[in-house]
Amino acid sequence: MRDWIYELTLKPLFFKLNPESAHNLSFKLLSIANSLPGLFKGIDNITSYKSTRLQTKVAGIHFSNPLGMAAGFDKTGELYPFLGQLGFGHVEVGTITGESQPGNPKPRIFRLEKEEVLINRMGFNNPGAENAFNTISRQKKTIIRGINAGKTKLVSPENAIDDYVKTFKILTPLADYGVINISSPNTPGLRGFQEKESFISLVNGIKKGLGGNFPLPMFVKLAPDLEISALEELLDIILDIKLDGVILTNTTINPSVLPNYSTLETGGISGRVLREKSTHFIRIAYKKLQKRIPIIGVGGIYDGESALEKIRAGANLIQIYTAYIYKGPFLPYKILEYLDNKMISEGIAGIDELVGSEN
Repeated sequence: MRDWIYELTLKPLFFKLNPESAHNLSFKLLSIANSLPGLFKGIDNITSYKSTRLQTKVAGIHFSNPLGMAAGFDKTGELYPFLGQLGFGHVEVGTITGESQPGNPKPRIFRLEKEEVLINRMGFNNPGAENAFNTISRQKKTIIRGINAGKTKLVSPENAIDDYVKTFKILTPLADYGVINISSPNTPGLRGFQEKESFISLVNGIKKGLGGNFPLPMFVKLAPDLEISALEELLDIILDIKLDGVILTNTTINPSVLPNYSTLETGGISGRVLREKSTHFIRIAYKKLQKRIPIIGVGGIYDGESALEKIRAGANLIQIYTAYIYKGPFLPYKILEYLDNKMISEGIAGIDELVGSEN
């Protein structure tokens, strides 16, 4: 019944528009709904699935459930109040850069509807750290909020540390955890920070700029296009320099995940085609990290089964984005209900028991 509401009403409207216009329309509709007394309280009753079995503690933070909205959906922080009432256990805001920037020229996001895929080359369009602070600081804190930070496009790689530090200094007082994003394919040179020496220099530089220690749990988000040897090397470094966790994975730029397409728009590919690759990375990371730091799994989650797969592979938390566009606002409820029913059927007391259980 829940799916029909979205499939027969809002989805046809949204999908007649280009993806970015549809996203802007959804924000306007949410704003209108939020202004109507009592409406969002009613929405919460049908979009939020609650169970004590779903509660978990990750990096010292208590989450009401393991499912979050991935970075990229709420680029400004304006959607956080709404997403906080739509069933998520956390929302990752961003990517936010030190300076405001418009992003890449439009059109810059594309749907492949049959495959339930998005291709984006947004380019970190966002209001910048100071403007984001003005927006977020006026909000009531409801669920866990992460701040995902990236490099301003016009800032040179040599000055990237200062750019990240600016964002974190301004926004960490409003966050529960931070994310160093070095894996978007749409900012020139950004993925170069995944190379060993550049990675060490960047992370240590950010830590030093923040006073010698991270003021809150700090994760790093990696790309699915790394060689396995490079991934394993980075995981060792992540442990050595004492980051608090890793997010696997960002979008891919490898068109082979879409074998039926000979020509593609350039940009990061997301959606169910990323499921296998991101889960593979999670399995490798879980074996390498040996539970010393947590993993957030993202990429190709579109139902309860694919969510469970990520958790069994080793993800402590999971995130969605593309599937939310295609499946609608009742997807979190369905995923969490599936996970809870799985635990009930297997006699499992809490979600933590499922993490890495396939290994």
